[in-house]
Amino acid sequence: MAGVSSFRSTLSRAARGALAGLLAAFTALAVAELVAGLVRPAAGPVTVVGGAVIDRTPAAVKDFAIRTFGENDKAVLRLGILAVLAVIAVGLGILTLSHRRAGAAGVLLFGIAGSAAALSRPDSTGIGDALPSVAGTLAGALALYVLASKAVLATAPAVADGQEATGSWNRRGFLAAAGVTAVAAASAGALGRFLTGRQGQGAVASRNTLVLPAPASPAPAVPAGVQLKVPGISPFTTPNADFYRVDTALTVPKVDAGTWRLRIHGKGVTRPRTYTLDQLLARPLIERDITLTCVSNEVGGPYTGTARWLGVPLAELLKEAGVRPPSRGGQADQLVARSVDGMTLGSPVEDVMDGRDAMLAVGMNGEPLPFDHGFPVRMLVPGLYGYVSACKWITDIELTTFDTYDPYWVKRKWARKAPIKTQARIDTPQPFARPAAGTISIAGVAWAQHRGITRVEVRIDDGPWQDADLAPQAGIDTWRQWSYPWKATPGGHTITVRATDGAGAVQTEQRTRTIPDGASGWHSVFVTVP
Repeated sequence: MAGVSSFRSTLSRAARGALAGLLAAFTALAVAELVAGLVRPAAGPVTVVGGAVIDRTPAAVKDFAIRTFGENDKAVLRLGILAVLAVIAVGLGILTLSHRRAGAAGVLLFGIAGSAAALSRPDSTGIGDALPSVAGTLAGALALYVLASKAVLATAPAVADGQEATGSWNRRGFLAAAGVTAVAAASAGALGRFLTGRQGQGAVASRNTLVLPAPASPAPAVPAGVQLKVPGISPFTTPNADFYRVDTALTVPKVDAGTWRLRIHGKGVTRPRTYTLDQLLARPLIERDITLTCVSNEVGGPYTGTARWLGVPLAELLKEAGVRPPSRGGQADQLVARSVDGMTLGSPVEDVMDGRDAMLAVGMNGEPLPFDHGFPVRMLVPGLYGYVSACKWITDIELTTFDTYDPYWVKRKWARKAPIKTQARIDTPQPFARPAAGTISIAGVAWAQHRGITRVEVRIDDGPWQDADLAPQAGIDTWRQWSYPWKATPGGHTITVRATDGAGAVQTEQRTRTIPDGASGWHSVFVTVP
């Protein structure tokens, strides 16, 4: 019986220590969020630590995360950080009951890690970014000290004094302290979220009141029939809510259009310029249907979509700043675009200025850019994967050379130059579908931006390649729908597709990973006809 009692006492002590650690961590995060709401929301410890983790994660791991979790990868990372913090907090809470100094040292390490991560971020504004982590650490340390002290008293042997047992009184004291801590932390966190929301209200209001001007060069009329009437095929124009999002921002930047500025400077810039949004909107705008594709898109993957973009021709801005492409004696061969969150993307100057519809986009499918897609201004260059061309929340353009500067993804072993590869995708039937015997429509999309698609072929099992029917082509910068009527016979069948681009190149069968310059290979699906 004595052994059982001792075990229960040890378990009870550990549970109180664990609860003290969890509440201390909750307090630290809540106070840090409150201070971040006062200082700068992007300096919150979970955000800065998450950003630091992303920056130091090998490219192959990032690619795995995108493949596995898709657009939920950032939520998974946040949950992972909180889960690790919870486990460590439990351990620190139990340790502090017996070793106060060790517990204090553990809390201090968290504060140092958070502060270092905040100051190391590319968008850091200085020492003030460390304040949320410092304040959270102090609050967490105080909470842990108080709760650990109460927990120690609560596990002391009860001594009857004729009234109520001392142990029972101490347990109530611990629970009361825990309750007060939880309520105070929750209140601080709620206030922090409120302040963070208020900081973004100006940006939301600026977007809501923004009226986009009519384009000086409207998008060419989309030919009739670009959207095939085949159930299950992707829509020609991807709705904003369904457009893929792949970036490293744990917190989507909310930039006030009224305070936004774009700077153009660097090598070969004889007339540096700074623009406001109003100045860009006053210029002649172009409107174009353009398909974007992420380099993390696997063969048959979902990270591609088409939108009608409205923006300022980028080449015209560069010419006004005195920039010339290398083919015309220009000094710079790389354009480095910087986002408000410090992300850097490098584009070939030659491609930006070769006559394609490279632009600084302000509108997407008839409305101002959504915050997720770069409001107030983003860059895009048809024919290049997004990681070298599609800078969201852009605020700076620097002209330089590929020899002197490596942007974010190039530092992580991705290719410097990344033209989009010719690809075709089967949208219907889906993998492992069980279509009925008889004639069914195999259909999908194919893309080779800035080259266009001239042919799509379908193969059933190991049979001959057969030409698919192509929808009209809306332009060389958009994807093209295709379909093939198949007389399905009972049994298991593998359906394979390949495309030929406007340059005459047939999509390669060779399978490659997305790293370093995009996936290649034929897309196929297996179906069973009952």
